[in-house]
Amino acid sequence: MYERKKYFFEESIEVEESHTGKYGAPGQARAKRQKATAEQIAKQNQRNREKNIRRLIKKNFVPNDYWITLTYRRGERPSDIVAAKRDIRNFLDRLRRRYKKIGAVLKWILVIEVGSRGGIHHHLIINRVPDGDILITKCWDHGGTHIELLYQRGGFQDLADYIAKQPDPDEAIMEKHFSRSRNLEIPAPERRIMKRPTWNEDPKPPKGYYLEKESLYQGVNWVTGYQYRHYTFVKLPENRRKERSKKE
Repeated sequence: MYERKKYFFEESIEVEESHTGKYGAPGQARAKRQKATAEQIAKQNQRNREKNIRRLIKKNFVPNDYWITLTYRRGERPSDIVAAKRDIRNFLDRLRRRYKKIGAVLKWILVIEVGSRGGIHHHLIINRVPDGDILITKCWDHGGTHIELLYQRGGFQDLADYIAKQPDPDEAIMEKHFSRSRNLEIPAPERRIMKRPTWNEDPKPPKGYYLEKESLYQGVNWVTGYQYRHYTFVKLPENRRKERSKKE
């Protein structure tokens, strides 16, 4: 027996399958359990951060929402992170009010980065609205605004990796501060206990989806000694077009 968890998103379904000590793994040779090293724990924590942020983005944002960088004019940089947090909080309060005036609800993910020389800037994911770029520019009066559109490639994996990446003493970024709006939906999986002797064949995608081959990974949990695997089903392009036409 094993547990299957499915996470449903607009364009994909992520699946995690794992044998656990609770359900066992009949017919499967159990690997020797290991004591986790500090490096293993750090890597696992990093993978979990990346995974959680990616799913948070996929659940709450869509391609062509905003990826924004807010910078400071020379000579107007905040003296410390406390002042920078105050600046970005005031920006979000102003933007939230402007969204409300047009009947929209502001959603955001924020990363504040502090450079090795003390320079501070802000990265945000924000849901897009008509003329949203104008609203954003009007609400930030400390320097420059650089606005790009989100793209779906890799299920936002590259973006999640960047946001989740921890500061490196050998790189320019020395500190990162992550936060999000409280109105974001936290992805919750559909759970099911399954019976299956082996995982020798590839998972079969549901109708209208295909298996993303590069997402299929199978390994052994170094704590429990049992197998696990995860993979992603992606919606076929023609299925996406049909759904969009129905909405229109």
